[in-house]
Amino acid sequence: MDAPRFNHFDGEGNAIMVDVSSKAPTHREAVAAGKIKVSRPVLDAITGHTAAKGDVLGVARVAGIMGTKRTSDLIPLCHPLMLSNARVDFTILAEECAVEARCTVKLDGKTGVEMEALTGVTVALLTIYDMCKAIDKSMELTGIHLLHKEGGKSGVYDHD
Repeated sequence: MDAPRFNHFDGEGNAIMVDVSSKAPTHREAVAAGKIKVSRPVLDAITGHTAAKGDVLGVARVAGIMGTKRTSDLIPLCHPLMLSNARVDFTILAEECAVEARCTVKLDGKTGVEMEALTGVTVALLTIYDMCKAIDKSMELTGIHLLHKEGGKSGVYDHD
């Protein structure tokens, strides 16, 4: 079995943007998730809508969607993509004192949207941190990972 080849480098080892011009567009979708562990007062402020900066999850949702659209500005060599859908959903995990964020991104295109989904989740969680840090700075972002992707040459991937 051949060693995996990194496709962001040319034959001389120079960093390059992958050339996707000859690829046919296909439907692509990616879902990423992550959590922010918070203290009970932070969770109460989020669920009770009493945080001084406003609707924490509403703002974090918009921030996460904005993050998906700005991924190519943040991650070198990412292609700028015309997304057809991006959404961020939250689940309150009261027993863990945490909030889970899940970002789903879709498009019909020549390259995948995994980085956009991962960026969307991360930006959403960072926004929760920013909006709640006046209450408690000990929050912890954890478990950010790709849950699912489909489309393209590598097919379907599902995280165990």
